[in-house]
Amino acid sequence: MDLQTNYLGIELKNPVVPGASPLSQDIDNIKKMEDAGAPAVVLYSLFEEQIEHEELELNHFTSVTQDVHAEALNYFPFNIPFKTGPEEYLEHIRKAKESVEIPIIASLNGSSIGGWIDYAKRIEGAGADALELNIYQLATGLDTTSAEIEKGYVDILKQVKSVVNIPVAVKLAPFFSSVANMASQLEKNGADGLVLFNRFYQPDIDLDNLEVVPNVLLSTPMAMRLPLRWIAILYKRISADLAATSGIYTEKDVIKMLMAGAKVTQMASALLKFGISHLTDVIAKMQYWMEINEYESVTQMRGSMSYMNVPDPSQFERANYMKVLHSFK
Repeated sequence: MDLQTNYLGIELKNPVVPGASPLSQDIDNIKKMEDAGAPAVVLYSLFEEQIEHEELELNHFTSVTQDVHAEALNYFPFNIPFKTGPEEYLEHIRKAKESVEIPIIASLNGSSIGGWIDYAKRIEGAGADALELNIYQLATGLDTTSAEIEKGYVDILKQVKSVVNIPVAVKLAPFFSSVANMASQLEKNGADGLVLFNRFYQPDIDLDNLEVVPNVLLSTPMAMRLPLRWIAILYKRISADLAATSGIYTEKDVIKMLMAGAKVTQMASALLKFGISHLTDVIAKMQYWMEINEYESVTQMRGSMSYMNVPDPSQFERANYMKVLHSFK
């Protein structure tokens, strides 16, 4: 039984990859993921705001005393750790690479070209095997057009690709006017892979204190339907590798995504809910399902239920909408 897959040009022993989550902040957890069967790990994200904050902090503390007498050393902030950015993230990559043999995929979360482009190069230098761009541009301006938002994604990708040699995947939200066209634009501008889809955490209102508060909710299995549809539609129509994320809980979820056309699936919420050992269970059950259904490899399975391979492609289109509503009893 061959579970191997190739994602971003990297050979992986199976397609069940732990996605970006707080679990990867601990090196011991990354070791446990490898022991549980993880073929690679996507690290938690380094945020653009972290980079900007620490750069501004450094600038403040190195300039606030510039006009003070040079001998007045008590003005100099010795207790402030001097960093040009979140060096801990780079060190975490180095430690992870030293601790495990599986590939380490770093993650950058930002909204502009800015200083995080420099960090893409530094992440490569720290030893990351690939980079996932988690781009989040929330268009709140009434004059901001969809074309401007799309151009922002493409510009960030192009800039990152110009400074790194490692593979780059883009993690997308599903909110584009045309997901297919956006995917095509990114592929044409160098994206080695697309991760579908990002889940942006929405704010909530605390009625007791009348405050807007963050509200983190884990994905549910129902969330997989959206990436399933778009991976099936995009399979073989673009050359970038497709990764599925959101709602991946069981071996059946993994199998469905592979049949739609995914190279890998990314699992995060399920591991946070059930523990890292859940990986072992999912991989074993996936292998058992393949054996009893006479599949010899993941490659044989991939794309078999995609838009181009099913008897009725309209099942992935609008025609299915009316049929489903009318079939509900």
